[in-house]
Amino acid sequence: MSQLKIRIRGLKKHFGPKKVLDGIDLDVETGTGLVVIGGSGTGKSVLIKSILGLVTPDAGSIEIDGVDVLKAPAREARALRQQIGMLFQNGALFDSLPVWENVAFGLLAQKKVSRGRARDVAVEILAQVGLGPDVAGLSPAELSGGMQKRVGLARAIAARPAIMFFDEPTTGLDPIMGAVIDELIVDCVKRLGSTSIAITHDMASAQRIGDKAAMLYEGRISWTGPATELLTTTDAVVDQFTHGKAHGPIKMALRK
Repeated sequence: MSQLKIRIRGLKKHFGPKKVLDGIDLDVETGTGLVVIGGSGTGKSVLIKSILGLVTPDAGSIEIDGVDVLKAPAREARALRQQIGMLFQNGALFDSLPVWENVAFGLLAQKKVSRGRARDVAVEILAQVGLGPDVAGLSPAELSGGMQKRVGLARAIAARPAIMFFDEPTTGLDPIMGAVIDELIVDCVKRLGSTSIAITHDMASAQRIGDKAAMLYEGRISWTGPATELLTTTDAVVDQFTHGKAHGPIKMALRK
């Protein structure tokens, strides 16, 4: 049996009367990629933020390497979470910093490299995502959407994280650039031997970057299976979502 990198049990989170997470159980094996799918507002981002420590769950457990980070001492929980690299949906680059400082931001903040060495390290990492040294001195505003995604990915892998999170990595990109970004993600994750979790509405992307997939529906994981089965499973909820069917078990609340 494969070792679990992340193990989640009974995770709950309410915002006022709204139940967002209502007992999430989820396993992510070491060295594998999991894709989490589900409609807008179903709690995908809340799940990721709970693992990152940006949201405090109401109940449940989140184990990283067998340690429940919700109960562990703050220093231990912080050390475990520092294993995580994050590619945000819209890049989330710092507009006031040049590209190289964006890439090396985490390394500088954790004092893993000197400022003098940081630019050289950033250039090396940019090369890994297909960007030349001429990009290092540019500002984020001078980059195309695809280039911003690459810089965001470079920043995410800079510290060689054991865990990587991807929030809608292909949003806003044309299909070809989306495929390029997915290819880079797979390459980086495999090269680092990382465990990854991705949130996406793009089913082509989900099958490219995920080994397994999980459907988040009504606050719980309603289905898990190989990512290659997302478009062929007989599960009614997944089938409706992945094929964009208006009718099925998922009901959209429309104001008339």
